[in-house]
Amino acid sequence: MHTGWPVPVRRFPDLTVATPRLHVRQLAVADAEPVTEIFADPRTRRWLPFPPQHLVVDGLSWCTDLAQERRHNGDGDHYGAVRREDGCLVGCLWTHRTDWVAGTVEVSYAVAASARGFGVAGEAVDALAIALLFEHGFERVEVRVAPGNIASRRVAEKAGFSYEGLLRNAGFVHSGRVDVEVWSLVKADLRSA
Repeated sequence: MHTGWPVPVRRFPDLTVATPRLHVRQLAVADAEPVTEIFADPRTRRWLPFPPQHLVVDGLSWCTDLAQERRHNGDGDHYGAVRREDGCLVGCLWTHRTDWVAGTVEVSYAVAASARGFGVAGEAVDALAIALLFEHGFERVEVRVAPGNIASRRVAEKAGFSYEGLLRNAGFVHSGRVDVEVWSLVKADLRSA
């Protein structure tokens, strides 16, 4: 986001976070196949904020070139949620819409079909958001959800985010334009908990 004055581009921070069940870490070449599978799932594709011409997400590019470009431009990064018990990649998270002046960033996520319903996304989003706020100096982390995506709304709630309101016709999913719910987490939310 351009603020009207020169702001040096900052590189997005290297980040690894551990929870009792997961490691959240930057994606690597070896993650390409499970990433492709996660993004190819019809339930996931239904809610992805990617234009319709992107029928298939190339996992190798997502894990390498696209992640490196996002990091290099200071816009965000791509992460994997890896189950600690067996090393299986069960989710993808990506940060974007970073505003270094305001100290804000948005987190998005997708979970493997086999891992849905076990709280993986909420645990990973919570851990990533806390690290961004307390270890990397961000002031606000946002999640944006299409109103019909009940599972994603539950993830935001479980991760401690607060609902702020509806942005009308502000986003798109695979099928076209949609309204967008805005959820946020700020440091004060965690200090009062």
